[in-house]
Amino acid sequence: MLTARKNFYEAAKGGHPDRFVNQYEALRLCLNPSMIHSPFPKKGESDVVNAWGVTNSFPDNAPGPFPVHTPEKVVIKDITHWRDYVHAPSLDFPQEEWDMFRKIYDSVDTTKAYKAAFVAPGLFEMCHHLGEMTHTMMNLLEYEDEMHELIRYLADYEMRLAELICDKLHPDALFHHDDLGSRTSTFMSPDMWAEFYVEPYKEIYGYYKSHGCELIIHHSDSYAATLVPCMKEMGIDVWQGCMTSNNIPKLREENIGQIAFMGGFDGADYDRPDWNAEDIHRRVYAWLDHMDPRGYIPCVAQGGPGSIYDGVYETIFKAIDDYNVEHFHINRDEISRMPLQSEKKGYM
Repeated sequence: MLTARKNFYEAAKGGHPDRFVNQYEALRLCLNPSMIHSPFPKKGESDVVNAWGVTNSFPDNAPGPFPVHTPEKVVIKDITHWRDYVHAPSLDFPQEEWDMFRKIYDSVDTTKAYKAAFVAPGLFEMCHHLGEMTHTMMNLLEYEDEMHELIRYLADYEMRLAELICDKLHPDALFHHDDLGSRTSTFMSPDMWAEFYVEPYKEIYGYYKSHGCELIIHHSDSYAATLVPCMKEMGIDVWQGCMTSNNIPKLREENIGQIAFMGGFDGADYDRPDWNAEDIHRRVYAWLDHMDPRGYIPCVAQGGPGSIYDGVYETIFKAIDDYNVEHFHINRDEISRMPLQSEKKGYM
């Protein structure tokens, strides 16, 4: 039987997985010092200002924090003078902090899991976190030069961070956030995404790939089927967060060996206050019955191992295991994988 890591690789590359990958079982998401220097709200906290000056709140019923964009809290007041407002935080961290995170990376059993550098927010997310969503979309249409300059500034920061992560922590995979749409639509056309974001991402993802990262996993819990050609050009191996609105069976069949799709369990359908184990078990089995483990990884759409409502992620995990035992005749006790990681307990 393949280890969790090897099975993930085979599924991602359209090779020969011997069962369905079970969500995040083969990924250990690992942080870096920049994240402990940028305040991050805990569930239920409001108006926490991060290192970029963005104010975030984390409602109790939300999967994560969201920026607060009342007029006085928006960072970029005028895109034509964005340099007056946007100031990248320092990446000059003491060696002791890098050593602390290096121990976490080194604790990963890389025969069983990838030590995946976790990077968030992404370039587009940073644009609208700093400038508010509606204004950002209008600026992409009306102030192209200024937006190119802003994106370049953000990409340069990410490149400096990538250099430090690869030099000091040595990840073998990258897990990178950047939400590209809602459940039913992308935020922009493929042409607009290509014009502003593809080249910077090719540079960033290419750097990680050339410095030891075997896989690039990009999180976007959304519809984004129309952006799959861009994703492939950017160097993405796995799109995590792929919702059912994308027609995952069709995407998988058309892209085997080029890009894999990790998702299928939309939060609105599974991660609910009225969830129950029997319903989740039935839904998981019905979904997997018409899927194939080559090019597809069943997973919650959420951008990390966990769920809003306690027990949902673990119940889905058990259902996938049960399915693999019944349909691929594996011995659950012989699966070579690390203990479950939990987003709610942190990645430290």
